[in-house]
Amino acid sequence: MTSPSGAGTSNDSPSQHQHQHQHQESFPLHSLAPIAASSRRTRPTSNSASTSPPEPTPVTTPDAYIPLAPLHPQAESQEGRSSSHGSSPDFGEDNADDSCPPSPRSPTNLPMNQSAPFLRSSASFRKPSYGAISLSDVSSSAASIAESEEAGPSSAVSDAGFAFEHPYRDASDRRRSDAYLPASGLSSMRRSARQSEDLGSSTVLGGLEGRFGITEGALPSANVDDDKDSGEDESDGGSNIFDEDNPPDNSPYPQVRASVAPSDNTTLSINTPRMWVLSTLFSMLGSSTNLFFSLRYPSVAITPVIALLLVHPLGLAWDYFLKRDNDPQEEFVDGVRASVGALESPTSDADILHYHKRTTWDRIRLWLAQGRWNEKEHTCVYVSSNISFGFAFATDVIVEQTMFYKQDAPITYQLLLILSTQILGYTFAGLTRRFLVRPSGMIWPSTLMSAAMFTTLHKEENKPANGWRISRWNFFYIVFVSAFAFYFLPGLLFPALSYFNVITWFAPKNVVISNLFGVTSGLGLFPMTFDWAQIAYIGSPLLTPFWAAMNVVGGLVLVMWIMAPIAYYSNWLYSSYMPILSAAVFDNTGHVYDVSKILTEDFVFDREAYQSYSRVFLPITYVLSYGVQFAGLASLLTHTICWHGKDILTQWRASLKEAKDDSKAAYQPLDGGQGGVYPTSSNGNSHESLDRSTSGTDNLMGKEDVHNRLMRRYKDAPMVWYLLTFISMTAIGIFVVEYYPIHLPWYGLLLALGICTILFIPIGIIMAVTNQHSSIYLICQLVCGAVFPGRPVANMVFVTYGYISSAQGIKFAADLKLGHYMKIPPRILFAVQMVATIVSSLTQIGVLNWMFHNVPRLCTPEAINGFTCPIARVHFNGSILWGVVGPAEFFGPGATYRPLVWCFLIGAVAPIPLWLYGRNKRSSIVRKINLPVLLGSLGWIPPATGLNFSVWAVVCYIFNYLIKNRAAGWWAKYTMTLSAALDSALACGIVVVFFTFIYPGWMDGFKWWGTEVYKQGCDWTACSFKTVPEGGRFGPSTW
Repeated sequence: MTSPSGAGTSNDSPSQHQHQHQHQESFPLHSLAPIAASSRRTRPTSNSASTSPPEPTPVTTPDAYIPLAPLHPQAESQEGRSSSHGSSPDFGEDNADDSCPPSPRSPTNLPMNQSAPFLRSSASFRKPSYGAISLSDVSSSAASIAESEEAGPSSAVSDAGFAFEHPYRDASDRRRSDAYLPASGLSSMRRSARQSEDLGSSTVLGGLEGRFGITEGALPSANVDDDKDSGEDESDGGSNIFDEDNPPDNSPYPQVRASVAPSDNTTLSINTPRMWVLSTLFSMLGSSTNLFFSLRYPSVAITPVIALLLVHPLGLAWDYFLKRDNDPQEEFVDGVRASVGALESPTSDADILHYHKRTTWDRIRLWLAQGRWNEKEHTCVYVSSNISFGFAFATDVIVEQTMFYKQDAPITYQLLLILSTQILGYTFAGLTRRFLVRPSGMIWPSTLMSAAMFTTLHKEENKPANGWRISRWNFFYIVFVSAFAFYFLPGLLFPALSYFNVITWFAPKNVVISNLFGVTSGLGLFPMTFDWAQIAYIGSPLLTPFWAAMNVVGGLVLVMWIMAPIAYYSNWLYSSYMPILSAAVFDNTGHVYDVSKILTEDFVFDREAYQSYSRVFLPITYVLSYGVQFAGLASLLTHTICWHGKDILTQWRASLKEAKDDSKAAYQPLDGGQGGVYPTSSNGNSHESLDRSTSGTDNLMGKEDVHNRLMRRYKDAPMVWYLLTFISMTAIGIFVVEYYPIHLPWYGLLLALGICTILFIPIGIIMAVTNQHSSIYLICQLVCGAVFPGRPVANMVFVTYGYISSAQGIKFAADLKLGHYMKIPPRILFAVQMVATIVSSLTQIGVLNWMFHNVPRLCTPEAINGFTCPIARVHFNGSILWGVVGPAEFFGPGATYRPLVWCFLIGAVAPIPLWLYGRNKRSSIVRKINLPVLLGSLGWIPPATGLNFSVWAVVCYIFNYLIKNRAAGWWAKYTMTLSAALDSALACGIVVVFFTFIYPGWMDGFKWWGTEVYKQGCDWTACSFKTVPEGGRFGPSTW
C-alpha cells in the first residue's frame, strides 16, 4: 500500500486495510468543499465510532465517466487491491467516521486505490472537515482521452496522487469537468504519483502532507521523475527529494522561515460576509477611538495588535452560532466560493423527523456562514485594522485650521482632503510592488510578528526546540498573561521601574550626572529598565536584524554619547543654557519659546515682534538630530544608488513592461531574478550559507522564493488600477489646494508628491530590510518653508501630501507583504485595503465634527476631560516655526544653525567610499555599515532618549545574536511569538490601566517612594548646565 508520500508499498493484512479505509464515503466531487478544519490528523482505532452524515443522493453520470470520490472500504477491498492497479494511498488517519454501513458497488463509484485523497480545508478546528479538488489533465494519457473538454494547463499533483485545477480556467469549463474523468484515463492517474507544473524555473507541487493543509513546495526540475509504471517502487529517495516544510527555494532568511509557512492552502475561504463585517466593524471602532483620544491629554492608542487578538474569538463565535452540521458543503477556489452543494435529503426515519425545508432565515444564515474562520480571513481583518487604527494626519490639519487659525472647513473639503491624502499612499505602495513586496530580500520584519501570531492561533504544530516542548500557543498564553500582570508594576504601581535612572537617585541635584545618566532629559548611559514600553519604544528589538541594531547603536554612541556631551559642555551654539535633551525649543532666556509673541491676531508673522522677543534656540540633541536627519536623507539616495541602483533599474524596466501588458493574470517573474533552488552548502543544508545576518546589499530584488512563486497562482491587481487611482487622487488634491483657501499652488502639491516619489523606494528598502523608518517630515517642512514662506496652512497641507503619502504608503506596502506571506489574492487585498481606507476616513470625519459641536471649549486649556488637542498643538507650533518664521531664520546665511547645511553634502558623499571599498569584499565588515540606518534612526531623538536605544539594542543582541547562534531551534520557534505576546500584553495593559484606574481618577492620591523617587532630581526637571542670570540673555547680540 502506498504511503501518502508515494514511497514504497506495504503488506498490510486485509483487516488492517479495511480498517484504514472504513470511513470513506462516496460524494460527487463538485459538491465537496472544506467545511471545517482539523489541526491534526486523527488516527482511528478499532473501537472508534461516530455518527456518519446521511449519504447524499448519487449523481447520475454517463457510463464513460467515473466520479472522483472515495468509496466504502468493502468496495475497495473487493477490487482495489489488484497488483495491476498499483498501490493505494493510506488515507485512514484522516477519517473520523466509522459507522457508515458498507454500500454495494455502483458502476459510478471509484475504488479507493483509484481515488484522490480528501483535502483538509484548514487547521483551525478539530472537527474533521474535508474538501475535494478537481482533477484536470492529471496525466498525458488522461488528457488525450478527455481532449473534447476544454482543459487548461496541467494541474499540480501531489505525492498522494491528486491534482489541483488550474486557477484560471473558465467557470463553465470547470463545472463541466470538475467531477468526472474518463474511466480509461485512471490507469494513467494511478501511475501519476508525482505530477508537476513548471512555473518559471521552479516546480509547484500540491499535496495533502505538511503541517499547513495543502502544501505547495518547490522541487528541482532535475529531480522530478517521469511517470512510473503502476508496479514501480518509488521508495528510493522519494521522501528525501522534497521536504514540504523546507523546500529548496524557501526563503534564505531565517526569521522568515521561522514565521511563515512555505505553503498555501488554496481552499480556504477569504471573500466572505464574515470577513467584510468584521473588517468594517474594527475599521470603524479603531479609527474613531484613536481619533477621539488623540485630542485628549493624557492619551491612549488602540493598536492593531489588540484587533488581531479580539477578532479571533469573534470569528470563532460567528461560526459557532451560524454553522450547522447539516449545512450544504461548499467549495472555495482562491478565497471565493465557487459552488454550494444541495441541501441533503433525509435518509432515515430519524432524519425525517427533524427534516424541514429551507426558510428565508436559513438562506440568510447560510449566506452569512460561508466558509470557516481561518488565518486568511484573519489576515484581511488585521490588514483593515492596521490601515484604519492610525488616525489620519489630515484630521490634525482640519483641527488646526478650525480651532487655531479660525478658518471654515466644509465637510466636502474635509472629505476630499482626508481621502486624497490617505489613498495616495496606497497608490505608491501598489506601484512599487515589484521593488518592495515581491523580492525575497524585502523581508519587512514588522510583518513577521503578525504572521507568527496567525500561525500560533490557527495552527497546531509542536516540534521540540532545544529541549522545549511547549507549543507556541501555550508559550504565547503564558508570556501574555505574565507580561500583562507585570505591566501593572511599571505602568501603575511602581513607575520607577520604567524610569529606572537609579544612578541619579544618589545625587538627584547633580546636573552632570543627570545629563549623562538620566532617562527623561539625559543621555541614558546606564541602560536599565523593566518596562517593555520603554524597550520597544522605537520598535520591537526582536524583529530587527542584529546587524541593523548594531548600526543604530553605533550612531547612538558616535553622535549622542560622544559628540553631544563634547558640544554641550563646550557651549557650542549656546547649548549649555538649555537641557541637553528636550523636545521643546527655547528663547534667549532659557525658557520655552512662546510662539504667540511673534504672531498677529490673524496668525501672520510679525518680524518686529520677533526681533524684539528672541531667536529660536534648539537643545544640542535637537541640533544633532536635525544634522543626522539631513545627512541620513542625503545618504539614503546615494546608498540606494550605489548598492541597489542596478536592481532598481532592472525592475523599473520590468514594471514598464508589466504596465503595458496587464493581460497577464498572475505575478510575473522578477526580471533578472533567480528562482528555484537557493545555494546549497557543502553539507547539503540548503540554507546554512544564508542563515548569517547580512547587511542586505546583495541582489535584494533579484531573487524569488517559494512565497513569490506560490503567489503566481492568483490574479494580480493590474497596474492600471493603481495608476488610475493615483491620477484621480492627484486631481482631487489639485482641486483642494486651488479651490479652498490653503494658499498652496497646484505645482506646490506636485512638488510634495515629487519628494515622496523620489524617496519612497529608498525609504521602503531600508524599512523592509532593517525595520527602521526614515521620515521625510522635516525635509517637507523645510522645503515648503523655503519655497512658500509665510504660509503656515500651506506648510501643513504640503507636509500632509508629502510626508503622509510616504508614511501611509510604507504602511500599505508592509500590509501587501503580509498578504504576500499569507497568500491573500492581490485583488481581494486591493479591495480590503481600499474599503478600510474609505470607511476609516468617513468615520473619522463624523467623529471629528461631532466633537467640534459637542465638546465644550475643545482644544483650549479649559477643555473638559483634558481635550486640549496636544498633538495638533505641536503640529501647529511646527507650522509657525517653519511656515511663518521660515527655514531662512534657522539655516540661512548668517543664521545660528547655518553649519547644519553641510550635513547634506557629508551624507551624500559618505556612502561612496564605503561602497568602493566593500563592493568586492564580501566578508568585510564595511559591508555591514548602513549609513541611512546609522544616521536616520536617530531622528527619533527627541522625544526618544538614549535609554530607548541602548536597552533596545541589548535585547536585540541577546535574542538575535546570542540565542539565535546558540539555540537556533528555540529562536526559530519562539522569538516571533514572544514579540507578539509582549506587544499584545503591553497594548492591553495600557488600555486596561488607563480606563480602569487613570481615567476614573482612582489613582490621583496614590503616592509612595516608588512613584516619586525618579521625579526628585534634575533628570525630571530638565536642568541646564549653565543658567542665565536674572534679566540676562544669551545668543548673538546683533541680527
